[in-house]
Amino acid sequence: MINNIFEIIQPTSDKELTDVLFQNSNIEIERIVSYGLTTPEGFWYNQDKNEWVLLLTGEAEIEYKNGEKRYLKAGDYLMIPSHQEHRVSFTSKQPNASWLCFYFK
Repeated sequence: MINNIFEIIQPTSDKELTDVLFQNSNIEIERIVSYGLTTPEGFWYNQDKNEWVLLLTGEAEIEYKNGEKRYLKAGDYLMIPSHQEHRVSFTSKQPNASWLCFYFK
């Protein structure tokens, strides 16, 4: 079966779209479409797994709890080690910020 990463992306939504594309005991791969949404103010992700993200479309900014920020444009990728507290502080609406995320130990 062949699938396409850009299929079934709604042009707009008031909720983030998350699809698990593959999962086993070692890795989880998700496609996320952010629609201009950000992490709620004051909330920080603190994950047990490493996260490697590729921004497929749009623009986004990742903010770390230590104050560092990383601006991403389509094609940029970033490794976020486990337990590095972070949040999404910006995502574009047009074009939508769409991500390919790999979570692994």
